[in-house]
Amino acid sequence: MRISKYMFHTYKEIPSDAQVVSHQLMVRSGMIKKLSAGIYTYMPMLLRTIRKIEGIIREEMNKSGAIELLMPMVLPAELWIESGRWSYYGAELLRFKDRKGADFCLGPTHEEIITDIARQELKSYKDLPKNLYQIQTKFRDEARPRFGLMRGREFLMKDAYSFHTTEEDAKREYWNMYETYVRIFKRCGLKFRAVSAATGNIGGTLSHEFQVLADSGEDEILACNQCDYAANVEMAACHFVENPSVESSNKYTEVETPNKRTVEEVCRFLDVIPSRLIKTILYIADGKPYAFLVRGDFDINESKVKALLKCDELRLANDKEIVDITKAPVGFAGPIGLGIDIFADYSVKGLSGAVVGANKADTHLKGVNVERDIKDIKGFYDIRFAKPGEICPQCRKGIYERFRGIEVGQIFYLGTKYSARMNAEFLDRDGQKKPMIMGCYGIGIGRTAAAAIEQYHDKDGIIWPMPIAPFEVHLMCIGTDSEEVVRRGEELYKKLLSLNVEVLFDDRDERPGVLFKDADLIGIPIRVSVSKKSIEKGGVEVKLRREKASQIVPFERFADDIKRLISEEYKYYSGGEGVQ
Repeated sequence: MRISKYMFHTYKEIPSDAQVVSHQLMVRSGMIKKLSAGIYTYMPMLLRTIRKIEGIIREEMNKSGAIELLMPMVLPAELWIESGRWSYYGAELLRFKDRKGADFCLGPTHEEIITDIARQELKSYKDLPKNLYQIQTKFRDEARPRFGLMRGREFLMKDAYSFHTTEEDAKREYWNMYETYVRIFKRCGLKFRAVSAATGNIGGTLSHEFQVLADSGEDEILACNQCDYAANVEMAACHFVENPSVESSNKYTEVETPNKRTVEEVCRFLDVIPSRLIKTILYIADGKPYAFLVRGDFDINESKVKALLKCDELRLANDKEIVDITKAPVGFAGPIGLGIDIFADYSVKGLSGAVVGANKADTHLKGVNVERDIKDIKGFYDIRFAKPGEICPQCRKGIYERFRGIEVGQIFYLGTKYSARMNAEFLDRDGQKKPMIMGCYGIGIGRTAAAAIEQYHDKDGIIWPMPIAPFEVHLMCIGTDSEEVVRRGEELYKKLLSLNVEVLFDDRDERPGVLFKDADLIGIPIRVSVSKKSIEKGGVEVKLRREKASQIVPFERFADDIKRLISEEYKYYSGGEGVQ
């Protein structure tokens, strides 16, 4: 492709709303154009990358046994009401009415629609299992769209849904998709980790995220430095904490703590360390109040709380609800005499000599023994956030290290969450009706492209991994006033096309500095430049975008060397030394 005939324009200015590198570089390289907040046009060069990612996904999904279809983006409310998510999903679901007054939404995900298809088409155990996928535009009305394609409102997604007769078979397909995703992201040339994750609005009981490792990542990952365990911080399991015991046969006592509400304030006032204080946190789950206990030096993990209660809606109690439950001002809630169900984190098990709120204004209790004094605890559970440096609960040898990641894919084991509610049933071998067991598997395609840039860039621009680069070779003529330079450039361009090389030919009459800066900005893996100087040396200058040094390749070896370099770059990024 000749740049003179292509849609190509670069910019020096960094847009004021571009906070992350991928957003900045995509705008500066002319790869995306903002239409509205969180809504972008994919310009021709980025679209080539998008299509390559889609191609890798299709090949691997088809190889795994999945079947492609395409569902509508405009979805009727009836199916969402049937599943119970019409009101639960919240403001991200963009709702509207058609001219007849019927309610619709723009699809943020397609569990309801695919379940409706399954209950119509899959009637018998003989029809199962099936895994159906699509690559399609989604819309989620994010309150604060930001970071370009990393968190937009309209985006491209591959979503797949599988249907099974048994839990065993559904989990077999779950791990089949896990391995498929590993192959997909390796083929894209990305350094990533698969981590245990929360299920969020999708639901289900088992989930893994695929996180591209990057310092700019939104997500925090904890990974063991000795074994393969890794998890999003929302789901990272916690090792059991041994509490130092303070033996006392005395009953706890009330102490005045005027206007001391926070852990820091209470600990400073009473001269105790945070690990000897128990926080009582009140939640409302599906309309019912619950209390959760966690040690003062740890934080409650809402995702774990929600998973424990198996509730649809979970939120912190508001000030009025706290006062109604505790009969005390906010900041003095405690577990003794509370009168509601209490769940405790493992971090408070065995704790004695502890400080808790007294459910009384400006008052705490000191000298509390958890097992002796707190009678309403339903059990001890892992409901807190893990921290870097803690012992890995899987191997019990390594410790957690912190990484940043960008989520590009997630898989879910759904069970019967949707099929039971929507009567998606099959007849088993005995003629009995049973709900289908489901799985769900998504990949953000635009996010994958953006994550690649976050992972591979330098101060000058993008460094595309070869498997998803818009072009393989960037050819340029330095000094178009020379007939020989132009002639050689044309010969090389035709030669590359004859070799089926994807080549972008910069045939503009521009200064060398402009050509080199644009080449670095758009980040095509191999740069080939022909100039008077290179011709005098008997060849062309060839440089890999990921390396600083260049070399002169003789004209007579050009074809063989370019094919070799392209092959080596694919190998480097696709499962070679470039992937961890």
